[in-house]
Parts: sequence; structure tokens; C-alpha cells
Amino acid sequence: MATPHLRVMMLGDLIGTPGRTLVRRLLGPLRKQYAVDLVVANGENSAAGRGITIATAEDMVAAGVDVITTGNHVWRHRDSAEALEGRLPLVRPLNYPAGAPGRGWLTVTAGGIRVTVVNAMGRTFMEPLDDPFAAIGRLLAAPPGDLGAVIVDFHAEATSEKRALGWFLDGRVAAVAGTHTHVPSADAQMLRQGTAYVTDLGMCGPRHSVIGMAIAPSVERFVTQRPTRYEAAEGGPLDFNAVLIEIDRATGRGVSIRRVDRVEPAAE
Repeated sequence: MATPHLRVMMLGDLIGTPGRTLVRRLLGPLRKQYAVDLVVANGENSAAGRGITIATAEDMVAAGVDVITTGNHVWRHRDSAEALEGRLPLVRPLNYPAGAPGRGWLTVTAGGIRVTVVNAMGRTFMEPLDDPFAAIGRLLAAPPGDLGAVIVDFHAEATSEKRALGWFLDGRVAAVAGTHTHVPSADAQMLRQGTAYVTDLGMCGPRHSVIGMAIAPSVERFVTQRPTRYEAAEGGPLDFNAVLIEIDRATGRGVSIRRVDRVEPAAE
């Protein structure tokens, strides 16, 4: 018999090989421990710390990720468009201009109900894309079908823009979770009208790093004010940052949200 609440785990940005290795190690046991029905993970940094490829997306699916979201690095690799338009459960930000490869949302069946995962990108300190508020508003106002419970990954830099979108969508979607900064926020909460919210999920990647990237070139960039080549950090402990969201199966509204954070030994 199905439980009254659907359980969704959302993972922060996976950083390169360390992040994917960590998820392969932890996700299976965590799915079982928390009786998770659906796993959503941001994969836009899954390929060497920047971008996503068919191979890294396939690796995430094999590890137990059901839907993969992305962000501003989605186009970094040559096979990105092929990955987005193929069989993989992969979405890119909804508010890219018309004609961009892929899709901005994906509807799946999880735990016996329909769930739609929407990806959008902020504009403050980011690329000047179309308005994410209006783009999501249009989708909700004129859905192409039964969206079911709606979950939003909002890939944005500014905390104010993320929180504003949370309130804009309160009561209209089940959950809004921010990504992009790779730093987990401590504000997981239920908004007034039944939307689960957190400003940033964090990351799955190396703890001894600068948001997942190698320390030395990151520090050099700030000290010298000259460009350096970013590379995913290696070695040391690994952060697993996620939230667990419960959604009412009957109403599609959020019921609860809590952080699920772990610190693990270095990848083998």
C-alpha cells in the first residue's frame, strides 16, 4: 500500500568524478533508508567539474538518479545537445531562447503519481536569459498536459532572486530548490501555502576545495585578478548535500523538507 506522501530527494551539483563516485556509493543505501520514490540531481558540473556529457549523465542514471537538471554550463561539451535531445532524463533551463536544444521540464511517474521536474535559471549576475518567473508562470498557466506535482530546480546566483521565486511559486508548485552556488543553505522550510523551499542544495564533491574546484588556481585567480584554469579538486573528504522532500500524493503540495548532508572519506 502506498504511503500518503511521495518522497523526493534532491541532490546538489555533482562535481566531476569525485561527485559521481560519491553518489554511486551513497545513493542506493540512502534511497532504501529514506524510502525515496524519486531522485533529482543537478549534473551541470558532472564532467570534469564543468558541463555534462552523455557518459556522465549515463553514469548518474546508473547510480540511481531519476531526473538530471542542469544550468549555465550545460553547453560546455560537444555532445551536450545530443544528450539533451536523446533518451536520457535530462533537462536544461526552461528560459533559454526558443530553439535551444532539449527541454526545460520533464514529467515522470514516481510512487504511482505524475511528477514534473522544471529547470530554470536566474538572471542576476548570470547570463541575460528570458524571464524565469514568466517562463514558469506560462508553463503552469497553460500546461501541455497533466503536470502532477511540480518540482523546480532554480539555478541562480543571487539568494534574493531564489527566495523571490520561492514566494512567487508558493502554493503553485510542490517544491523550489536552488542550485549553482555549491554551498548548502540552512533555510530549508515550508512556505505558507504548501511549497517546500531551500535556497541552495549545495554540492556532491570535494570538501577541501573552492566550491568543488582545485584550491590553488581558484585562490590565484582572486590574488592576481588574472584568469586561471579551473579543475575539479581531488582527494580529501567529500560532501554529500541533499534535501528530502515529502509531497502529498492527493494534492501535489509539499508537506515537509529537511536536509540530508553527509561527509564521506575520499573517493576510492
